[in-house]
Amino acid sequence: MQSKAHVAAAIACILSGSTSLLAEIGKVENLATNVFFHEGDLARQGHCNNGWVVFADFILVIDGNFPSGAQHVIPKIRATSERPIRFVFDTHHHGDHAYGNHVWLEMGATPVAHVGVLAEMKKFETGFFGGPPGRWEDTAKNRKDVAASRLQPPTLLFEREMTFDDGGMRVDLRHFGVAHTRGDGFAWLPRESILFTGDACVNGPYNFMGDGDSGAWVKTLEAARALQPKVVCPGHGAMGGPEILDNQINFISNLRSEVQKLIDGGMKAAEVKAAAAMIKEALRRKGGVGMYIGASFDAQVEKVYTDLSGR
Repeated sequence: MQSKAHVAAAIACILSGSTSLLAEIGKVENLATNVFFHEGDLARQGHCNNGWVVFADFILVIDGNFPSGAQHVIPKIRATSERPIRFVFDTHHHGDHAYGNHVWLEMGATPVAHVGVLAEMKKFETGFFGGPPGRWEDTAKNRKDVAASRLQPPTLLFEREMTFDDGGMRVDLRHFGVAHTRGDGFAWLPRESILFTGDACVNGPYNFMGDGDSGAWVKTLEAARALQPKVVCPGHGAMGGPEILDNQINFISNLRSEVQKLIDGGMKAAEVKAAAAMIKEALRRKGGVGMYIGASFDAQVEKVYTDLSGR
């Protein structure tokens, strides 16, 4: 774990709007008393970020991760507290955020999520629910940690909000609407003004739009931004201040705007897709959004076209 001086400096930079000192991959950051953030190794291991909050009698973990991600972060959690891990909050149903649930369950933790997470699992992880093989089986072909585990859906569900409050620590689990998926949840610490967003908000070229709705996504993030967080912990990428929410909103909004211009100009789906390079250059000229452009940009253009046109 990094020194208290380094962590204090990092938080001070975030609060002042600077991004020069941010969490490093694999490092545990102590954001506030009993509140921690860990940036997962996405590039090499596919791991998401994790957070955890230490209550008087238990620990709440934010995001189940892949099984190997859970096993990687558990010793780091244990280094901060020996209290039992009782709950793990899946911010959404994707494998890098929920396939590790079985690891946490074996430790005595209950998987918690918005009702939409279970609905999405039933839709996409169909092999587990009695239908033909789904995403779980496909992932298990390429990941030994998944193949050696089993899918564990969340069993403690909420529709709009669930609160953990022991008088000393408080975490509100919130659902503001469709975004990255139809079951996105946020973990909000009102006393510390810290927001964990899952993949509804990321910090870098990590957006997957296939299971969400880009128009609703913007509205959902605007509702989260209304909380006025001082520290934002995204699902992937380094933590930072509220500018991370601003940048994510601006990327999606500008992408939608550029695609809409082409639709208004009479372009069809194939033509819009062929114009992805042009859209990319237009976005690169806008501040704070170029960092979101990555390998999946063409697919994002196609999805936004679908969202806007209904075709």
